[in-house]
Amino acid sequence: MLNIKDITNTIIQGDCLEVMRDMDNNCVDLIITDPPYGISAYSKGTMGGGVLAKQSTFEPTTWDFEPFQFMQFQACDWVSKNQIIFGFNHFCDILPPTSSVIVWDKDNGDNNFADCELAWTSFKTAVRKVKWKWQGMLQERMDNKDKRYHPTQKPIGVMKWIIEKYSKPDDLILDPFAGSGSTCVAAELMGRRYIGIEQDSKYCEIARKRIQEAKDSMGLFKNKMVIESEAK
Repeated sequence: MLNIKDITNTIIQGDCLEVMRDMDNNCVDLIITDPPYGISAYSKGTMGGGVLAKQSTFEPTTWDFEPFQFMQFQACDWVSKNQIIFGFNHFCDILPPTSSVIVWDKDNGDNNFADCELAWTSFKTAVRKVKWKWQGMLQERMDNKDKRYHPTQKPIGVMKWIIEKYSKPDDLILDPFAGSGSTCVAAELMGRRYIGIEQDSKYCEIARKRIQEAKDSMGLFKNKMVIESEAK
């Protein structure tokens, strides 16, 4: 079995099912993840939508041909105390009933993309909504925009909101479909421990780089606060 301390605050390259099979029951506090929906997203490098600016072009993908599987959910349920899984509308047939859904209102105007995304949760709370603009070149934080590395990347702001609402300080958060690492970056910024699992070596390196950049930015912020405090 994997020693959880050895893999905490790391990005693991590998198949999430194989990795989670080597993890103990309830060894992480919360899974937050956005698994493949099985809709062949960006299989040609773009996805229609008619946004204001020219769409970002990515390498054609193959990882979204098959959707999130029930055995993967079982592994998530085994290793974690609670789960938050994006794509609820695609996985109604394999996820248990829930009273607690997260609605991400993308505030993306009039186009062919979805107005919202739904995340299933294992919590027993009410439905919650987060509004965060995510429309091509237009983002909620125009003064601090997320660079897009991954075609289905989630905004750090949305992931921070989820982590704040559904976890406690020093909780251990796992993202078994880490992609470019938004969940782990948000966890780092929110003072949570994290583990990311990602098959693609390129995205593993991107995730690690983004996490280091987050650490560096927090260090600069802390230094600025110290300097300003000493100047008073």
